[in-house]
Amino acid sequence: MKVTYLGHACVNIEIEGAHFLVDPFISANPLAQHININDIEATYILLTHAHGDHILDAEAIAKRTGASLITNPEILAHYRALGIDGHDMNIGGSHRFLDGKVKIKMIKAVHSSSFPDGSYGGNPAGFLINYNDKTIYVSGDTALTMDMKIIPHQYKVDLGIFPIGNNYTMGVRDALTAAKFVETDNVLGVHYDTFEVIKIDKEASKRKFSDAHKRLHLLEIGATLDIDDLIK
Repeated sequence: MKVTYLGHACVNIEIEGAHFLVDPFISANPLAQHININDIEATYILLTHAHGDHILDAEAIAKRTGASLITNPEILAHYRALGIDGHDMNIGGSHRFLDGKVKIKMIKAVHSSSFPDGSYGGNPAGFLINYNDKTIYVSGDTALTMDMKIIPHQYKVDLGIFPIGNNYTMGVRDALTAAKFVETDNVLGVHYDTFEVIKIDKEASKRKFSDAHKRLHLLEIGATLDIDDLIK
C-alpha cells in the first residue's frame, strides 16, 4: 500500500495497481498547482463528505478515468444525476472491493456535510481500508471522539491519516490523542496550511508526536509513503 499526498486532504492509495483516490481538491489549491488532475489515476474515488474542499475535482476525474465513487447515499445520488456511478455505504457498514482483496469500512466522523450550494450532503464519515492484514484509517474531517477507541478492538491501524490544521477539524494535539486512541505509531497529517486559518508550525507539530514516541509524517505534495516501510 503506497500513499501519495496530493495536497489538503487528498491522498491516492495504490493497492495492486488500483488507485483509491480520497477527497480530490487539487485544481483550486494554490499549494498543489504543480499537480495536473489529468495525470491522476483513479480506480475508485472515496468521498468522506460533501464540502467543496473535498469534492472539487471528483466529477472531472471520475468522468475521465471511469472511476467508481465510494461514499454515502446522498453524495452518490448527487453524482448519479451527473452520470457517475459507484457504491454507496453508511456508517458502520463495510464492503469488499478489488475482487474482494480490499475491505473498506465506513465509520463515524464528527463534522458537517453540505454541498457548495448548501444542499444536504449526508453524514460525514471516515474509512478503514484493509488489505493483506494492513490497515489505513482515513478519518476524514473530524473532531476527536471517544468512538475512535473502538477501532483497535477490530483493526490494527498501521497508518492514521488525520487532519491537523485545527479550526475546522482536529488540531495537532487532538490528532496525537487520536493516534493514542487507535493505537497507531504513524500519522500522516492532512488538512493543514491550505488556508491561513489552518497553517501550522510543522517542526513543533512533529516534535509533539516524537515526544510521545510517535511519528507525524508531513509529506511534500506529490510525495509518496510506502506502508511497508513503516512496519519493517
